[in-house]
Amino acid sequence: MALPVSLHASTTPHELEFIAGYEMIEVMPSVETDRIRVLSGTHGPLNALRTTKVPLWMALHLKARKKCRVVPPSWLTVDYLQDRLKDETTDKAFSLLPFRYAEIAKLLLDSASEDIESAERIRLILKDIHEARQAKSREGLQQINDVNLRVRNICAMELNDIRPSFVKSMSILTKLSPQTQQSYEEEDTFRDWSMGEDSFAVAADSTMDTEW
Repeated sequence: MALPVSLHASTTPHELEFIAGYEMIEVMPSVETDRIRVLSGTHGPLNALRTTKVPLWMALHLKARKKCRVVPPSWLTVDYLQDRLKDETTDKAFSLLPFRYAEIAKLLLDSASEDIESAERIRLILKDIHEARQAKSREGLQQINDVNLRVRNICAMELNDIRPSFVKSMSILTKLSPQTQQSYEEEDTFRDWSMGEDSFAVAADSTMDTEW
């Protein structure tokens, strides 16, 4: 399905997942290998039945070839996510979650669900968390001014969702703000004044004391 036009300027979900693939995660290898050198760095060595950290993309690559078991992150559990969901529904602020929690969770649940306890229940909780946080993001957009939007603990996927609307809204608010209107008026006044008969002489004199 094609993305809405409003999201064309944003990073796509697949691109966000690709970026999240470089997050480090623990695996329990079932094979022995020397250090593995790739463009992003050197990883390993892998020792059978001994946990080690590798990029998420490498963990999924090994998992697909049945050469490791993925060790889920400490936050990817029913108890932890239930607590975060409770925070989301009782507090106006965003709860503290890893910046790329949504992408990491999706990749792991899609490719290594057998290594995650209560995977299907976790899917449902994550969906509820996403909907709660998405509602907060929309409410936050209604409170922006022409200076900034202050939001703590927002994550990559949510930031990507609101970016098109945020950029457009900030552009409009900036143009409508009194300070911006004043700067436009001053710019127009300077332009009209500088187009007078003495404009060249003034410009020439004004550069004498200026160091570029």
